[in-house]
Amino acid sequence: MTTGGRLGLVAATALVMGNMIGSGVFLLPASLAPYGWTAVIGWIATTAGALVLAYVLTRLTRALPEAGGPAGFVSAAFGYSAGFFISWIYLVSIWTAVVTIAVAAISYLSSMVPVLGNIPALAAIVLLWLLALVNLRGVRAAGSFQIVTVALKVLPLLVVAVLAVIVLSTGQVAPPPFVPGQVTFHGVNGAASLTLWALLGFESASVAAGQVERPEVNIARATLWGTGLTGVLYLLVCSAIGLLLPPEVVAQSPAPFATFVGRFWSPQIAGLIAIFAVISCVGAVNGWTLLEAEMVRDMAARRMLPEWFAAVDRRGTARRALVISTVIASLFAAMSASRAMQALFEYLLLLSTSAALWLYLACALAALRLGVARIPALIGVLYSLWTLWGAGLTASGLSFVLMALGLPIWLWLKYRKPVQGSF
Repeated sequence: MTTGGRLGLVAATALVMGNMIGSGVFLLPASLAPYGWTAVIGWIATTAGALVLAYVLTRLTRALPEAGGPAGFVSAAFGYSAGFFISWIYLVSIWTAVVTIAVAAISYLSSMVPVLGNIPALAAIVLLWLLALVNLRGVRAAGSFQIVTVALKVLPLLVVAVLAVIVLSTGQVAPPPFVPGQVTFHGVNGAASLTLWALLGFESASVAAGQVERPEVNIARATLWGTGLTGVLYLLVCSAIGLLLPPEVVAQSPAPFATFVGRFWSPQIAGLIAIFAVISCVGAVNGWTLLEAEMVRDMAARRMLPEWFAAVDRRGTARRALVISTVIASLFAAMSASRAMQALFEYLLLLSTSAALWLYLACALAALRLGVARIPALIGVLYSLWTLWGAGLTASGLSFVLMALGLPIWLWLKYRKPVQGSF
């Protein structure tokens, strides 16, 4: 629970799982349908890679408790300039991700309230500000809200898991046979790149280290337990949908979870999946909203952004950081309302996954340089590079565009208030 205005173990674990379980998992089975058993191996590879990186983060947290999170690890290993640019690209990826999930929530909600389909950008902005208000009430309120939404959003995942067990045990449907020759390295790489989007967020507890109770203990537990539980749940549920339904049915379904429940249980129950999908998205937006504010506050405290954003109120909430982050996220949402800006908006979203990967790669490299968990760190480096390659050279290479957006701020801070040994 939340204690003393900070996140306890349960709330920190809910933050990790809540940020990971968003809109992606409800759509992924359709994207993974052509991969068959290869998708299962992709899930295993992605979950294993995420757990290795999560372990590296926990070891860095124990070795450098004063660092305050991933940005501090990179700064300690490579200097403040590297820490700034890695922090900046990750922050931009959060801004784009939170808008993506908000728009997805409105998309699901529009199936029940059709008028929202006419004003998706405006509705998404309203949702962003409603959850900003929740976070403005303090970390404790945001953490409690996260616990509730995580408890609700795992229900449809558990329903599919139980249905799959029943279907298999009664022999209603049998999964296609596993043919080793059909599994290729290229296919596994492609599937793993798709599944990584659903696992982004395992670093949430580390990023919000300043708001976690007993961070030296709770961050490691929340990160590893949250990542492991979410990865296993994803593996079981998405594999069941992809292997027990005809591939062409899954691939063409706009709501694979609802299709699965409708076929093996009840169409009426399937209609409820949309409600849980909205809850899942809302919970993820809440968690990422907390994270983006904490990221801005942490960067300001490190003089990587104007120090004005580092101020917190008596509840420990970085109000200025939260408000400016919500304003920027709202601008991204407003961009999606224009047909001319839609392509740019979608392009930035494509880059957000590879942008987050640069943080993972930088933290693994930092662990190598600092001599922390070297073997897992080396595996983490190789995994990050492998996934960046799988995401495509265009997306991964052009994610540097997002990083370059921080150059004017870096130059301004360096000129206005140089810090000894910081730049």
